[in-house]
Amino acid sequence: MNYLMILYILGSVLKFEAVFLLLPAVVGFIYGESSGLYFLGAAILSLVCGMILGHKKPEEMMLYTREGFVSVALSWIIMSVFGALPMCLCGDIPFYVDALFETISGFTTTGASICTNVEILTHATQFWRSFTHWIGGMGVFVFIMAILPMMGGSTMNLMKAESPGPSVSKLVPHVKDTAKILYGMYIILTVAEIGTLIMFGMPLFDSLITTFGTVGTGGFGIKCDSIAPYSPALQIIVTIFMILSGINYSAYFLVMTRKFKEVFEIEEVRWYLGVILGSSLIIAVNIHHIYGAWGNSLRHSFFQVASIITTTGYATADFDQWPMLSKTILVLLMFMGACAGSTGGGIKVSRLIILSRSVKKELSLIIHPREIKKIRMDGHVIEHEVLRNTNVFLVIYFMILFISVLLISVDDFSFTTNFTAVVSAINNIGPGLDMVGPTGSFAEFGAFSKFVLMFDMLAGRLELFPVMVMLMPATWRGRESK
Repeated sequence: MNYLMILYILGSVLKFEAVFLLLPAVVGFIYGESSGLYFLGAAILSLVCGMILGHKKPEEMMLYTREGFVSVALSWIIMSVFGALPMCLCGDIPFYVDALFETISGFTTTGASICTNVEILTHATQFWRSFTHWIGGMGVFVFIMAILPMMGGSTMNLMKAESPGPSVSKLVPHVKDTAKILYGMYIILTVAEIGTLIMFGMPLFDSLITTFGTVGTGGFGIKCDSIAPYSPALQIIVTIFMILSGINYSAYFLVMTRKFKEVFEIEEVRWYLGVILGSSLIIAVNIHHIYGAWGNSLRHSFFQVASIITTTGYATADFDQWPMLSKTILVLLMFMGACAGSTGGGIKVSRLIILSRSVKKELSLIIHPREIKKIRMDGHVIEHEVLRNTNVFLVIYFMILFISVLLISVDDFSFTTNFTAVVSAINNIGPGLDMVGPTGSFAEFGAFSKFVLMFDMLAGRLELFPVMVMLMPATWRGRESK
């Protein structure tokens, strides 16, 4: 294990977080809030610690797979530890465990909150909570690789550990150029939504916060009623950008390179959009008696389906009060999630496609034992490594899910609360049902349960493997391997 390399990477991450922390500090100074000083202090502390950790450049700069996984997992933890400090010290979230929960929820783009009244928070804290969504949405290492050449070709191991999906590939031959393209598209989508929201009457600060939560598929807002207080036009705009943010960024790259025909050949995108359309229409019919006008029913159904499947977590209505059919569809969408290679969470549409075709293949082999059949997606044969990765992912996923539900049951809340809280955390969604519904919060959970849910949020955002590899004793001993 190359410990010096890991420390060097952690130092680099803290230096970048110091720069990120300056933004809420500026916001605090603009609004004349003393909280800005705490964010400035946290930025200085992060910079100093980053310089200490990364003061010595390792002689061996090669980053192997396990170092990449461990570095990513530890980096997200240390970012959260430092990011929670200013919110705690300024008094907005007085208890550090709660501040840490809020910060991890932000960086992992979960949007689960312990705040019962977000409107009393300072502007600096409100900005930082949502800006963590934007940082975590595309990934901090993708950002760093877009700015600095860190470790040559071995940086692909960092991208593999941080990027969502059953397989990760480069858009162009060089990882650094791929990172630049990804963040370029991310910034374009961000600027487009901010401009559109302002054009339709949303204040600048609200537009920034809403966009960070939408493009990063996070869900933190500055209103207790989430997006409900805004006009129907603004809700429709947010719906559109949530759907766009759940699409694989490879599709946008094909659009950039004018390969329009290939965009429509991506099966995952077709299934993703089809599920949104079908689910929204069913729910609209199911809730029509609540809202009366079809326009309102369709607006709320499309918004909520888009919010849940992309794991954003915004709300325009208390869907916990909807009929059981609608709530069941939304819970199923929590598991599905968005496309691989997007900022959304969940199992991912591509994994479910691969899994369904694997099942079909195995059933076919029972009938025709000598049949040779390959699993394909987008016209390409799925490699055995991807199939194995998908199967192992699902096993680990449900193990963590069931164990977590068991562990947090010590708080003696209802099964619906506990189950949907864990589902929300591991899929990086935000709201669940019952106590953790769109009008509730995670504040009532005890410290132990909050740590369990924090683990679930980190594991879910990092696609399970980096966190699990970090916890294996064998990771920390033995010879390095690529």
